[in-house]
Amino acid sequence: MRISRKWLNQYLDISDLSLDELARRITDAGFEVEGTERLGQGTNLVIGKVLTCEPHPDSDHLHVTTVDTGDEPLTIVCGAPNVAAGQKVIVAQPGAQLPGGEIKAGKIRGVESNGMICALFELGVDKHLLRQDQIDGIEILPEEAPVGCEDPLGYLGYQDEILDIGLTPNRSDCLAAFNMAAEIGAILNRPVQLPDFTGAADEGKETAAVCRTETPGCPLFLEKVIGSVKIGPSPRWMQELLRASGVHSINNVVDISNIVMLETGQPMHFYDIDAIPDHEITVRDGFSEAYTALDGVTYQLEPEDLVITNQGKPIGIAGIMGGEDSKILDTTRGLIIECALFDHVRIRNTARRLNLNTEASQRYQKGIEPLAAQKAMDRAVQLLKEYADAKDIEATVTAGVQSWQPRIISCTLEEINHRLGTDFKKEEVLDVLTRLQFAPETEGSRITVTIPSWRTDMEGMADVSEEVIRLLGYDRLPSTLPEMPMTEGKLDPMQRFTRMTRTMCSELGFQEALTYTLVSTEKKNDGVMSDGESIELASALSEQRRWIRTSILPSLLEAAAYNRSRKAKDIALFEISDVESRDNRSRHLAFVIEGKLQDSEWTHTSLPADFYTAKGIVESWLARQGVDSARIRFEKSTDGGLFHPARTAKIRIGRDIIGILGEIHPSRGKERTVMAEINMTAVLGLKKSKVRFKPVSKYPSVDRDIALVLKRSVPAGHLIETVLRQGRLDKETVIRDVQVFDVYEGDRVAADEKSLALRIVFQSDKKTLTEEEISSVMTKVLADLEKKHDARLRG
Repeated sequence: MRISRKWLNQYLDISDLSLDELARRITDAGFEVEGTERLGQGTNLVIGKVLTCEPHPDSDHLHVTTVDTGDEPLTIVCGAPNVAAGQKVIVAQPGAQLPGGEIKAGKIRGVESNGMICALFELGVDKHLLRQDQIDGIEILPEEAPVGCEDPLGYLGYQDEILDIGLTPNRSDCLAAFNMAAEIGAILNRPVQLPDFTGAADEGKETAAVCRTETPGCPLFLEKVIGSVKIGPSPRWMQELLRASGVHSINNVVDISNIVMLETGQPMHFYDIDAIPDHEITVRDGFSEAYTALDGVTYQLEPEDLVITNQGKPIGIAGIMGGEDSKILDTTRGLIIECALFDHVRIRNTARRLNLNTEASQRYQKGIEPLAAQKAMDRAVQLLKEYADAKDIEATVTAGVQSWQPRIISCTLEEINHRLGTDFKKEEVLDVLTRLQFAPETEGSRITVTIPSWRTDMEGMADVSEEVIRLLGYDRLPSTLPEMPMTEGKLDPMQRFTRMTRTMCSELGFQEALTYTLVSTEKKNDGVMSDGESIELASALSEQRRWIRTSILPSLLEAAAYNRSRKAKDIALFEISDVESRDNRSRHLAFVIEGKLQDSEWTHTSLPADFYTAKGIVESWLARQGVDSARIRFEKSTDGGLFHPARTAKIRIGRDIIGILGEIHPSRGKERTVMAEINMTAVLGLKKSKVRFKPVSKYPSVDRDIALVLKRSVPAGHLIETVLRQGRLDKETVIRDVQVFDVYEGDRVAADEKSLALRIVFQSDKKTLTEEEISSVMTKVLADLEKKHDARLRG
């Protein structure tokens, strides 16, 4: 927010404060003054008249001039192409201090020069505020400029100081100069006198104008017809205030629309009355066509854009920019005024997509006072009548309703002091609330305030308390030591689980990846193990960062593809991250492997990155958490998204599905990528046995190999579970391990059957097992396999 000292001085007296002191007071009250500047600066300046102008005898671009400054004429060498005799100019005399340095008398190519004829940018005026001819040459003053005047910057209106105030997101109301002046008046505790324009737009004869709003994106629309105006230059005060705000002056009518926006914070638009002969304006959406705006650029409208229309055709992009065919010209004889409230999210989305960051769109995006539209209409009519000879004014037409009701907040002095940790007196608090125009009323110790319409940030007692301490000063807070409960410095269960998981993955040769939490719609739709509806950002930075992810794998696969495209053959990535939906938040583990997980040329050993390797990783990881392998089931899944429909398994523990594991779908890539995603929060919540140390048995183990014939549809895992259940002898589990080492389908085996070879490892912690004991256990195992799975020994 840029506002000048001259502008503030119109509303309150700050003449006794230096710029630095004013900036400090405003900053202390919570509005950081990010910078101060002078509109123009320079010492020892004077207005002069060029008496003579001759070419320099030793240069083809310099001129030798004689300039009358009110005393004796000065000889000055000037290089500006537009210097000529008879002009009134700004002269920096010898000893003048300019932004570029000190001006000294001397000789230029043998000719004496006693000063410099200045361009405005050489006096510190921002080039953005100047016309091209002012940048290309010296400043030519009006004929009536007084020769000898020692304050040329003041004469031109450039003797002003600017405050660049950084507003917090909740104080968009201070984008309006009236509101900022009222706020500074409250901070300084000085009376503020704002222009009185209430009801200025109430007058008007009967009108045939029609305005409509056919979209919920425009809850209120005001239209007013001004039948006659006179186009001309703006008054000097208006030009100076616009210049201080970084806005070019165009003519009185356009400048009034801009100054009203800066004063009230409400953007408005003036249409040439002849461009809308039937005086009908409708706000609509649903367009999908090209449209040429006021800047001459053609933009593609989308159905969600709010559009101002006449006779069904666009005449402006609502809240952002008007159209080329309805702008104010020097020939304009009358106006149609538009003043409306628009949905800030839709304005933000349109402005970002079209890359149109206008003054109007910035204000709509940040939020506008509910009553600003009527205030702006009143102020505009007042200024048009005074400075544009507005006549033939018609009645204001309204579409929609103004539903604002003042917010009432009530609290006690004790509640305010308790929240702030202060001992403010009742008189101090009431004084602050009065300065803020909160109209405080008291009943005993209870204070009730009525919030003005522009303070949309005020919601409850906490906000009232903040206003009190903000204006009374944070230095009034007493110095106290914080009260902190004694806590034991240790990791919580999830932190320990996460650290163990990260350590294990690193030991196996994985590299940890960190990917974005925000994802595109495509990645959101590809998510697995999602636990609820995804959250969409109200104002996404881009389409690639629109959703808070509910799954890690889509992002991790992108990281794997990035590495693969850079010639990485063996890929092993993992990521641990929180994922969030509308109803739940949990922590997930995801990993992706390709090629070989481990490879040693020296020992000629390698560990392939396949389904079974990934399955073993998951089992080992769960075992470290105390989840017995007998509880883990890998059930076939037909997931048709990221995963291969025939090489994918859901990971189940008891009744809970905690993850998914498998190969990538063939349509997603040629590589046989194996991946998994597991809900760590669900695993942490499982009932687990303690992981205990168990010494290695000192007795020998015995292997028994068996080949079974059974139906193809029976999973090998079911056989292993059955074998392990029958592995007890004298109250001790003696079957320690069961492995599948061969599967055969073909000759001498029925078409619907397969041959499965198992290696069963027997071992006891108490004794050496005899042949008879092993055979007795094997007999029970074979009987149970035949009974439950119709599995028989292969002959």
